[in-house]
Amino acid sequence: MQEKTTRTDLADLGEFGLIKHLTSEIKPSNSSTVIGIGDDGAVLDYEGREIVVSTDMLVEGVHFDMAFSPLKHLGYKSIVVNISDIYAMNAQPRQVTVSLAISSKYSVEAIEELYSGMVLACKMYGVDIIGGDTTTSNSGLIISITALGEVVKGKSVQRSGAKETDLLVLSGDLGGAYLGLQLLNREKEVWKANPNMQPDLDGHDYILERQLKPEARKDIIKLLADLDICPTSMIDISDGLSSEIKHICDQSNVGVELYEDKIPIDPTTYQLARDFNLDPTLCALSGGEDYELLFTISLEDYDKIKSNQDLSIIGHITAKSAGLNMITKNGVSVELKAQGWDGIGAKD
Repeated sequence: MQEKTTRTDLADLGEFGLIKHLTSEIKPSNSSTVIGIGDDGAVLDYEGREIVVSTDMLVEGVHFDMAFSPLKHLGYKSIVVNISDIYAMNAQPRQVTVSLAISSKYSVEAIEELYSGMVLACKMYGVDIIGGDTTTSNSGLIISITALGEVVKGKSVQRSGAKETDLLVLSGDLGGAYLGLQLLNREKEVWKANPNMQPDLDGHDYILERQLKPEARKDIIKLLADLDICPTSMIDISDGLSSEIKHICDQSNVGVELYEDKIPIDPTTYQLARDFNLDPTLCALSGGEDYELLFTISLEDYDKIKSNQDLSIIGHITAKSAGLNMITKNGVSVELKAQGWDGIGAKD
């Protein structure tokens, strides 16, 4: 006999009851968290270090699709995409606030599952949840996260510091998250046509994880510190490689030469792109949501990274007058155009 699933309506607990229910077991782990959840505001003490703050919002139907987004994975991802911005400033995330706008179609148990993913991500990355808000939504689920981090004074890295001759460096590989989304959307359409069909997802674990449960590159920040490298500029790959390169070049007032054959693409990503009749390079340039780190370093630091398997040198910075260019695999120089996600539901 199948066990009956318990469902508790949000109205049974109310706003404050829900907050207490979700956060009763959360205890601060960072010394900089003096007062966390439970008061009118959190109290933080960073002992003279600089504070980095970043806010992001995820909206149902725009940034995620509940047809294929497990709630625990969604909670985990919502934390990761925010603290990735903190790492992109060469800082360490320490606290987050979590605000939710929830429609009545969600039960207490569903929000519990979402929150469990958030708590897991915070545990994995050593981050404290210190507050937030909940309210009613008439249009599904909205998740708003504010992340706070700390960095030694003078060590934060902006997008505006790239200089001519700097090397353009990338962590990990690109395109996997975008292909994971294409795969999930394909299977959703198959299911809509025939609800009795089971999704065909075998052999795509890596690509699906890149989309549904990405990781922030905490390890790269530690690696750079261990190698005594401070990037001249840095950004995370949320909107596609071409868009992120353009952000760095625009704010640093420089140009770039990107080499297509140096862009790292996992073999499984490459093959699935071909299966979808997509150009793997275009998926890497425009796909987004990989949350790898893109940064520039001085030529003097080349020897420190040249043999590192986690990092790829994919180009170099040029004069602004040279423009933004990509050297194709055939050796032809083409203009690099930003076509990534623009944040309001369309491509640039």
